Amino acid sequence: MEIRVVKADTSRRRYKPEDESKLGFGVYFSDHIFLMNYNTDRGWHDARIEPYGPLTLDPAALVLHYGQQVFEGLKAYRRSDGAIQLFRPRENIRRMNRSAQRLCMPTVDEELVLKALKELIRIDRDWVPRSHGASLYIRPTMIATEPALGVKVSPSYLYYIMTGPVGAYYPEGFNPTKIFVSDEYVRAVRGGVGDTKTAGNYAASLLAAEKAHEKGYTQVLWLDAIERTYVEEVGTSNIFFLMDKILVTPSLTGSILPGITRDSVIQLARDWGIPVEERPISIHEVIDGIRSGRLKEMFATGTAAVISPVGEISYKEETFIVNHGVVGDLSRRLYDELTGIQYGERPDPHGWIELVVDPSEAD
Repeated sequence: MEIRVVKADTSRRRYKPEDESKLGFGVYFSDHIFLMNYNTDRGWHDARIEPYGPLTLDPAALVLHYGQQVFEGLKAYRRSDGAIQLFRPRENIRRMNRSAQRLCMPTVDEELVLKALKELIRIDRDWVPRSHGASLYIRPTMIATEPALGVKVSPSYLYYIMTGPVGAYYPEGFNPTKIFVSDEYVRAVRGGVGDTKTAGNYAASLLAAEKAHEKGYTQVLWLDAIERTYVEEVGTSNIFFLMDKILVTPSLTGSILPGITRDSVIQLARDWGIPVEERPISIHEVIDGIRSGRLKEMFATGTAAVISPVGEISYKEETFIVNHGVVGDLSRRLYDELTGIQYGERPDPHGWIELVVDPSEAD
């Protein structure tokens, strides 16, 4: 499929902050957007890159009423030589296709989407930040567009990719965060869509997150929906515990999003000879580990923050300090290794990097 390109006139270019230390996260958006349409008669068609702007949807569009929507999140990084690269983008496309299948939505062609993504980044290459720690965030999204009321599978969809420059996800940066353990609200249940990247999962998390923020905590640590005992995710990230010399993370049982950074951390740890266990871990084991000193480190992983050390947790009105409230050695090592690969400063032994703009094309 050919991709039609209409570039934004210079008079319609969007505001781009000069100070990259003040980008925030998800505040600014680049000049262009990629879109394509689907219906059951034609399949995917009308692939195009055009100036960023509002979408036009019928008020009865099924996405607005019954939630047929999936999305992804990944980043583009500018190297010191000016080249621009992506980190494991094919895994994001594959995960989005799995999410789409769970919500009875059409899958996309991996090569077409990757081609479109690269072209979009090349056109908006000036939006890719130049400072270390900042990057271009990429948000592919698919929504049901059929105008109808009544719960059913839509015959038509819109797929789009928007981008924007971002800085640190958390105000704390790489400093340890404080998280609140929720045993009142739950995020997802096995058999549902907890392992799917869809808007409903995030909507379900908002009330608990607001209550945590009111108490001074950055994120919520979710427990399983049945026994409210076993740790699942933290906010928008997967969670890891260094128990003695073993790295433990909850197993993927259907209610946890299979994170790409999670998978990368597991591979790196095993490369370094660190035993990794994917298994159920209860909040009681976590607290006992803090009290006994067995739990050496606790950190979250995700595209937005990469590695987010945890320095404090609150459970049932009691506060527990992890690793004296400081960043652990393994958390730091993983962060340095992952960001080093992402920014082209360290070797890429697993072939995770996909080049978008090579040094000879760099500005």
